[in-house]
Amino acid sequence: MAQRLDYIHASPEGFKAMRNLQQYVEGSGLEHALLELVKMRASQINGCAYCLDMHSKDARAAGETEQRLYLLDAWREAPFYSERERAALAWTEALTKISTDPVEDELYDQVRKQFNEKELVDLSFAIIAINGWNRLAIPFRAEPGHYQPGRH
Repeated sequence: MAQRLDYIHASPEGFKAMRNLQQYVEGSGLEHALLELVKMRASQINGCAYCLDMHSKDARAAGETEQRLYLLDAWREAPFYSERERAALAWTEALTKISTDPVEDELYDQVRKQFNEKELVDLSFAIIAINGWNRLAIPFRAEPGHYQPGRH
């Protein structure tokens, strides 16, 4: 499928605002590996090929294992993720699917055991950001396959 339009050039100020949010998230203190897993999981749920291509390459370049990337869609059944990562992935799923599923108190309590207040808000910003990027890449058909790690 051909790209419909280049949203970066169509709205450079809007892109700059999204990029500023992403830069905040990247500098928030949350672990890089955790953020890449969150980006991958939200992009899996949303079906964003461009973002999956990008973040799988970034994760691998940062030392993530193939095994953990391949099993991310089944993270609940796989023993390769820490409790903190599991909490982040559950929170990612809940916020990504918020229009159809409520965010239950039990999940909030589970996540709060792993993340302090600032970390939880920053994790939520990370999820908001990747869902936003997915919602730009999918309808405008950003083409996967050309991304090189380190070149955002």
